[in-house]
Amino acid sequence: QCKSLCLLPLSVFVDLMAAVWQQVLAVDARYNAYRTPTFPQFRTQYIRRRSQLLRENAKCGFEPGLRRQYLRLRSQLLALRYGPLSEQSSFRASSVRSSRTTLDRMEDFEEDPRAQGARGHRRSVSRGSYQLQAQMNRAVYDERPPGSLVPTSVAEASRAMAGDTTLSENYAFAGMHHIFDQHVDSAVPRLQFANDDKHLLAGCSLDGTLSIMTLSPPPPAVKVTLKGHAGPVTDFAWSLSNDIIVSTSKDGTLRIWNTEDGRCIREVADPEGSELLCCTFQPMNNNLTVVGNSKHHLQVVNISTGKKVKGGSSKLTGRVLSLSFDAPGRILWAGDDRGSIFSFLFDMATGKLTKAKRLVVHEGSSISSITARSWISREARDPSLLVNACVNKLLLYRVVDNEGTLQLKRSFPIQHGSQPLHSIFCPLMSFRQGACVVTGSEDACVYFFDVERNTKAIVNKLQGHSGPVLDVSFNCDESLLASSDAAGMVIIWRREQK
Repeated sequence: QCKSLCLLPLSVFVDLMAAVWQQVLAVDARYNAYRTPTFPQFRTQYIRRRSQLLRENAKCGFEPGLRRQYLRLRSQLLALRYGPLSEQSSFRASSVRSSRTTLDRMEDFEEDPRAQGARGHRRSVSRGSYQLQAQMNRAVYDERPPGSLVPTSVAEASRAMAGDTTLSENYAFAGMHHIFDQHVDSAVPRLQFANDDKHLLAGCSLDGTLSIMTLSPPPPAVKVTLKGHAGPVTDFAWSLSNDIIVSTSKDGTLRIWNTEDGRCIREVADPEGSELLCCTFQPMNNNLTVVGNSKHHLQVVNISTGKKVKGGSSKLTGRVLSLSFDAPGRILWAGDDRGSIFSFLFDMATGKLTKAKRLVVHEGSSISSITARSWISREARDPSLLVNACVNKLLLYRVVDNEGTLQLKRSFPIQHGSQPLHSIFCPLMSFRQGACVVTGSEDACVYFFDVERNTKAIVNKLQGHSGPVLDVSFNCDESLLASSDAAGMVIIWRREQK
């Protein structure tokens, strides 16, 4: 066995070692919540030091067979000391299924029976417009305390589905489920679970690669590495069916990947030869992708042909850093490094972009993340935008009309001065009591905020990263949360089981 190992290429041998020690670290992380339960800072320091030592030992070239034996023994000892751990991923019934797409599409339909056609089919109605909805919400807000949510006829049913538990209980986490470090020493700026999927996760890195990771069946592992970019990968997006990923890079190319085998299907070079900084799919037509570059330009690209769409381009005031469509794909918001957010009207038939509105959040402060959501919760049918800007705050805006005009609703204090931080709406919050958003922060923590609370809005705070947390992503049933940092570490957090 030793002779056969010696014949392996060095890179393969190192990969084997790294895979084994990652499994060792994952076992330690699962039991970390049981260590000194009253001293969370010690647990954080322990897992960081453990990661460092295991990484150093992996470089020494110990035989993988001995490593695997050590892994079995350590697992047995930890089980004897703390008891066996359940592999059940979530305490919720598996029948509860939801996604951003499902929730957001509710925006176009009215609950009133009059909104149904002659044969009982639902049809789109004018009451679903942003402007009318904003007027209705403001009328109700005038009669409610600041920060309260707009009630609907199904609010109590929503609370019953959640078991009437508090937001803090809903977003309590038992600890780390797994740690990936294949991109260590190079930042992982973007991280995203596949659509409607519990176990498939992707991330991009400034080392020029992307990774697709699987969390089940155990042990978690890197399924495939997407290699081809000649520069740092800045952003990526899953197609609705998860069979394709598009990515942008500072090498000036957009690449389309097959997620099953990691093959690059097409490479599209930026006509200006500029760095590509962000991308997003058109939600109603995944054949179209919008790309932003370092020369202030926004461009719609047909990924089937690799051609630019005529009329699908515009210019911002700075480098285009962030993009987000509303759920129907009619409005696109784009943020730049000069502190501006632009809204564009998207023509579904032609792919043409028409500039509509501009909001200056803070002159000279980069808009690193924009996320649109049609519903804040089941109790608040209120189109909103979640924004990370370098102003040491997470910002929540209300969309007040059909041209994407924004009105500041809430802000939450975080450390954000220069890093490209991102945030998300919780995917299942319409079935929860309250409404929650999650963000990374430059103080190496993950923060959960309740948008309904006027004071003490922090619901939870996760510590474990050694550098600024750049991105966060929930899987579809919220049983797992993934976070990535500027040091290249990806941590999978497991929700506390009830």
